[in-house]
Amino acid sequence: MSAPEPDFFATIRWTPDGLVPAIVQDAETSEILMMAWMDREAILRTLATGQTHFYSRSRRKIWHKGETSGHLQHVESLWVDCDADVLLIKARQVGGACHEGYRSCFFRRVDREGRLEVAATPVFEAESVYRRGERE
Repeated sequence: MSAPEPDFFATIRWTPDGLVPAIVQDAETSEILMMAWMDREAILRTLATGQTHFYSRSRRKIWHKGETSGHLQHVESLWVDCDADVLLIKARQVGGACHEGYRSCFFRRVDREGRLEVAATPVFEAESVYRRGERE
């Protein structure tokens, strides 16, 4: 017999494939670190462990953020937006959140001419953390 789902699951506006987008924000600085998808199991694991878990649409499975890199996210709180179709996770980030080596996945900005420019410095060397084709 499995444990009952948390009450708030009934309010979530899940996508047709049972997912909800989740934004991860640094609990201390409010910097947006990343966006990923969660299913019911990923949310349950996140709540149970206090570390983020997500659903990989490409691999079709749950993944634990930091499992490969060691760059864990320790959850401080979980929020639901007014439309109940996006989650906000406030977390303490260990190392970088981005698989390309940056603290945040939002390390590029669009300049006035519409070009992308890198606006951050990597915090780790991605090639030394991930094998070719592997990423969190």
